[in-house]
Amino acid sequence: MYHLKEIVDYGIIGLLFILSIITVALFIERLYYFKNINPKEFKNRELLENHLSKHLTTIATIASNAPYIGLLGTVLAIMQTFIDMALNNFVATAIIKSLALALKTTAVGLTVAIIASVLYNILVRKIETKLAEYGS
Repeated sequence: MYHLKEIVDYGIIGLLFILSIITVALFIERLYYFKNINPKEFKNRELLENHLSKHLTTIATIASNAPYIGLLGTVLAIMQTFIDMALNNFVATAIIKSLALALKTTAVGLTVAIIASVLYNILVRKIETKLAEYGS
């Protein structure tokens, strides 16, 4: 319980950072794939759709879970604040500072989620465009 600050700072924020890198990497990979694909080469629409939507579930999962991961970090940091208050007889300014710092993981989680959601929506639109090319 005494190492919650390190878990929050390095574990939770580190995980969110890794998830953001994965999201951006998958987004770039998909853009490159979309640029080089010819929809007319596919035998049927379902096969094309399967190829186009690869990795979209991963990006959507990151977008939907990043806020919860950030919230977990906030809860752990608040728990650490309460433990420190009980052990050290904190003054109000130290408590407020600790609680303010506890919110940083929620902010990072929301940032990752917003970025992942935007990238996901861009890819969905590009998939719709490629599917329309197949149909024409």
